[in-house]
Amino acid sequence: MNDAGTPAASGLPSFRTHPLREAVLGEIHARPFRPLSGPRVVLLYAFTTSTEEANADHAWFSEFCRSQGAAGPGDRARYHTLPFAGGTLSWERHAEFITYIWDGPLEGNEPFGPLPSNHPFKTAFRAPGPLLSACRLDLVSPSANESWRKHYDPASLTVFKVEHGGGTAATDFRPDGDGLTRYVILNESMSAIQCGAVAQRLLEIETYRTLALLGLFEANRLQPLIGQFEIQLFELTQKMQENSGLDANRTLLDQLSSLATALEASAAESAFRFGASRAYYEIVNARLSALEDKPSSGGLSLSSFLSRRLAPAMRTCQSVQDRQRDLSEKLARATTLLRTRVDVDLEQQNRSLLQSMNRRARIQLRLQQTVEGLSVAAVSYYVVGLIGYLAKAAKGGGLPVPDAGVTTGLAVPVVVAVIWYMVRRIRKHHADSGDDADF
Repeated sequence: MNDAGTPAASGLPSFRTHPLREAVLGEIHARPFRPLSGPRVVLLYAFTTSTEEANADHAWFSEFCRSQGAAGPGDRARYHTLPFAGGTLSWERHAEFITYIWDGPLEGNEPFGPLPSNHPFKTAFRAPGPLLSACRLDLVSPSANESWRKHYDPASLTVFKVEHGGGTAATDFRPDGDGLTRYVILNESMSAIQCGAVAQRLLEIETYRTLALLGLFEANRLQPLIGQFEIQLFELTQKMQENSGLDANRTLLDQLSSLATALEASAAESAFRFGASRAYYEIVNARLSALEDKPSSGGLSLSSFLSRRLAPAMRTCQSVQDRQRDLSEKLARATTLLRTRVDVDLEQQNRSLLQSMNRRARIQLRLQQTVEGLSVAAVSYYVVGLIGYLAKAAKGGGLPVPDAGVTTGLAVPVVVAVIWYMVRRIRKHHADSGDDADF
C-alpha cells in the first residue's frame, strides 16, 4: 500500500520511511571513484570555512552551476559534480573545510606542463575561505627518460608502486611556483577505475595530512602556557605547606581556582583541534592502508615517509593533551586538600565563635538575674509603700489596725517573698514554653 492506501505497483506494501533513509542510502554513493584515463590533470583546492562562509559558498556554487546550465546542489547536499571544460568539477562540503576538485584533459604525455586555459580556478572563481591545501596530480604513461624527476626535490622525493605494481606514483610534498603540491601517476597496466581510485586516495591523503598537522601548531602554542601552569601549581603547592590561617588559605584557594579555570579554558579551546587531528590522522592511515604502496627503486614509500613526519606530530598533540589532563587532576587534588583545610579552619572559627557566644550568654544571664533581684527589691519597695499608705489611711479612718509603721514592717518580708515567687514562676513559665529557643 502506498501513502494513499492503494496497493503499490510491485504488489509489495510500502512502509513509512525514516526521514534520513534516503540520505543514508545516498551517502555510500556520494564520492565514487571516477574513472580516469591519461593523460589527465587533476587540480585540488581545499579551503577552511566557518558556517557562514560555507553557506555563502553553497549559494555561490549553486549560482555558478545555473550559469553553466546545470542544476546546483540541494539545500542539504554535501557533494555535487558539474561537467566543466571537458572534465568534471566536484564540490565537497566537510565539517570545517570545502574542497573543489577538477579533472580535465592534459595535452601531451609530459607531466606538469601548462595547465589547460579553460580550467575553473581563474579570477572569476570565488574562494570560500583561506586556502589550506592545493594539489596538482598528473596521470600520464611512463616515459623512458623519466623526465618527470626534474620537477622534484631529490631530498624529499618519494617514489612508490601502487595497485600491485600496476603503476608508479611520486611526490616531494613541496609546493611549486603556483603553490601546488605535485603528484604524478605513471600508469603502466591499471584500468581507468584503478587510476581513479589511486588518484582520489592520493588527493585525500594530501588534504587530510595537511589538516592533521594543524594540531601540531596548536600543541606548540600551548606548550609554553602549560609550562607556566605547571610552575604556578608548584609554587602554590609550596605555599600550601607554609601557609596557615583561614585568610591565607582562602587567598591560596582563590589562586588555585583561577589557575584551574584558565587551564580548563585552554583545554576546552584545543579539544576540538586535537580531536580533529586524530580523526584526520586515522583517515590518512586508512587511505595509506587501502593504497598498499610499496617503495620503488630502493626509496621510501609514501606510507613510510608520512609515518616519519605525521606520527611524531600526533604524539606531540597527545603529549600536550596528557599534560593538560595530568595538570587538571593535580589541580583538582590540590584544590580538594586546600578546601578541606579551609573547612577545618572554618569549623575551628565557628567553634571559637560559639564558645564566645556561650560566654556572653552566661554573662547576660548573670546580668539578667541581677536585674531580676533589683526588680524584686524595687517592686517590693513600691508595694510596701502602698501598704504603708493604706495602713495610714485606715488608721486615720478609725479602723482597728496596728500602727502604720508596724504594719509596713510586717508586710516587707511577705511582699518580698510573694514578688520573688511570682518572678520565679514567670521565668520558669517562659523557659518551659521555649520562648528563648532562638537564642
